[in-house]
Amino acid sequence: MANPKDNGGAVDGAGSILSTVAGPAEPPHPERLGPPNPIADQLLEKVVTDEQLAADMPFNETKPLEYGEAAFTPHVGETRTPASELATAGTSTETVASPKVGDGQPDLGDNPLDGPLDRVRVDDSGRELTTNQGVKVADNQDSLKIGLRGPTAMEDFILREKITHFDHERIPERVVHARGSAAHGYFESYADHSAITRASLLGEAGKRTPVFVRFSTVAGERGSADTVRDVRGFAVKFYTDQGNWDLVGNNIPVFFIQDAMKFPDLIHAVKPEPHNGMPQAASAHDTFWDFASLSPEITHMLMWHTSDRAIPRSYRMMQGFGVHTFRLVNAQGASLFCKFHWTPMAGTHSLVWDEAARLAGADPDYHRRDLWEAIEAGQFPEWELGVQTFSAEQAAQFPFDVLDPTKLVPEEMVPVRPLGKLVLDRNPDNFFAETEQVAFCAAHVVPGIDFSDDPLLQGRIHSYIDTQISRLGGANFHEIPINTPLAQIHNNQRDGMHRQSLNRGRVSYEPNSLAGGCPFQAGAAGYTSFPEPLTAAKVRGKPELFADHYSQARLFWNSQTAVEQNHIIGAFRFELTRVQTPAIRRRVLAGLVNVAQKLAQGVADGLGMAVPPPLPLATDLPIHNYPSSPALSLFGRPGTTGIRTLRVALLVAPGVDAGQVRQLYAALLDGGAVPRLVGERVGPLPGSDLDVEISFETGPSMVWDGAIVPDRADAYTLVDDEPQSTTPGGTLLNREVAAVEFLRLQYRHDKPLLALGNGAQLVYAAGLPLALPDGEIDPGLIIAERGGSGAALERFEGALVQRRIYARETDPPRV
Repeated sequence: MANPKDNGGAVDGAGSILSTVAGPAEPPHPERLGPPNPIADQLLEKVVTDEQLAADMPFNETKPLEYGEAAFTPHVGETRTPASELATAGTSTETVASPKVGDGQPDLGDNPLDGPLDRVRVDDSGRELTTNQGVKVADNQDSLKIGLRGPTAMEDFILREKITHFDHERIPERVVHARGSAAHGYFESYADHSAITRASLLGEAGKRTPVFVRFSTVAGERGSADTVRDVRGFAVKFYTDQGNWDLVGNNIPVFFIQDAMKFPDLIHAVKPEPHNGMPQAASAHDTFWDFASLSPEITHMLMWHTSDRAIPRSYRMMQGFGVHTFRLVNAQGASLFCKFHWTPMAGTHSLVWDEAARLAGADPDYHRRDLWEAIEAGQFPEWELGVQTFSAEQAAQFPFDVLDPTKLVPEEMVPVRPLGKLVLDRNPDNFFAETEQVAFCAAHVVPGIDFSDDPLLQGRIHSYIDTQISRLGGANFHEIPINTPLAQIHNNQRDGMHRQSLNRGRVSYEPNSLAGGCPFQAGAAGYTSFPEPLTAAKVRGKPELFADHYSQARLFWNSQTAVEQNHIIGAFRFELTRVQTPAIRRRVLAGLVNVAQKLAQGVADGLGMAVPPPLPLATDLPIHNYPSSPALSLFGRPGTTGIRTLRVALLVAPGVDAGQVRQLYAALLDGGAVPRLVGERVGPLPGSDLDVEISFETGPSMVWDGAIVPDRADAYTLVDDEPQSTTPGGTLLNREVAAVEFLRLQYRHDKPLLALGNGAQLVYAAGLPLALPDGEIDPGLIIAERGGSGAALERFEGALVQRRIYARETDPPRV
């Protein structure tokens, strides 16, 4: 061995440090690793301090705490502090900087993947076109050819990259909830709710938590229409400082089935039939109703599914529910059962079926467009998060089992307690990167939120993660920016498809000493499950209270207004009319007999069938009689936002009173509504300085919440008792078939209408009844004399707030 005095310091064991395999029995401590070299100096420092860190933990001191009585109290993991930051590094070169790897100053204990989405936003302003490797593209119009008319050269890597990426731009769509729309926003807690939960987002008044919310239909494919009759998903991802919490719910508080074992059967039944791939995004076919008629636990959900709840006016105007019974757990370990409710400030409103069916063709993106436009206009949608809480002792006294997802807790039994508000204030920058790639999982909860033993929920805890792994290419879907939490991620998970994290160091296990025991378990500060004591035999089955399939279906029916009941009957009639197998229709009718005779008779009449005997009950327990619940009716949830965001069509034609139109337009706009001029063709309106904004063809009746027919500025002359415009080349609206049909559909869909002065001629031309079927004056069909627009508009806005004039409905319609 060389004399240290000759080479500037001891070098014993230097070769082992410069190698990666084996070494002496005692740790080498040379003073240098050869000629002066700053990286070598760091390697030496790394190895020496790494050994010291490992030696500081001769054994796992916390191992005994995993057993016996000690295991009931979560413990904080054992840690040691390294003498040098290099001790826990994976390489001695981590301080080497470059524009790609960074500035060479690693932030210990930091995970930059949880930063704001600004880090992954891209803008091309002022930039030249490049390949995915950053090579500038000279010609993006033509492939590389051998001569102008020759074959394409295989070496054209620019063409190949472009086509290859295009070929792979689609990922597998969701099996369910494929059709969706989403937005960013925040949740703000009203108060300190730490008495009921240790979830930090509810721990102080005014605390704001970022959220990403996705709304969706269930049955349809990604390209299906928004307005089909279906359940709507209402999924909220809270980016809390304790990690991500996904409250994955629906706009209906109950579900079709009671156990996750049946979920594949339900979805197979409602999806397009496998032999012919029809129908798309619809339950009106034999396989669904065959399954439904043999699964009586579905009855309560069918009442909601055939009600107007299944055709919401807007994502902004529908409730949301957690569906299942969850637990809230506070810092002291006390637990309450809970049900989550989202209540829209705009009220809970719906479409009518004929309108929804027409919208599917006129604007299949109707709900997506509505959400986007409202947010872009600064009319941010808002919901209030409320919770029903009750103890296990209270739950035991209910006439239903709170673990049964086909049951709800009536608000008259347990009131909803407001917790905070949700505001959506930013649209996604990229639909695919955010709305399509967002991954919601029922298993994503934070401390203070826990599960119940609901057998459907227990299956969802597994299913959501499993399907995201398949859909998004592997177990690292949490590293996609929209899914990454704001809370730091630190664990020993490594590798896998599309891994983004460059984990520092060589340790990927726990317990360890080579990384100072890090990352270490958090003990009581981490997530702990509620220690519910259980003693039971393994069994496949359900509690007897689950066998009550009709009492809450009857509750829902009895809580609906006469209008809503008629809509339910009409929906059953439509759905079952499309069913071709008479035996299936009879089974459905037999189940409805157990809900209400009026319901069964109304549906049977619509099908030309006799009411069959009732289906046998699955239990000898008596059907519980609930008092009706006004909270279950849409009529009890008008909202507080008035006419904000409601769309109003002003029908214009040559000769219209331009001054009056502008006054109406400004007044509606000031009230928060969205008025637009609708005419035969877009562009300048002959004879005036007005511009038609949208045509009858592009903006059909269904997309408007109400309509106004303004007065004319010129005079009418009567020719054969027909009004005739004196404007050269002008046409009257009542001579335009599109305008007449527009008004008839507005009336048929129960929309408010206002006609001023000679605008009433269109009402007469359309043949609209001025009185309701009972002879009363129609409050939503307002005809005002010339000059009375101010008071008439006030009446119109009052009707607009009510959304629809259901009292004019008849079956079949009068117009």
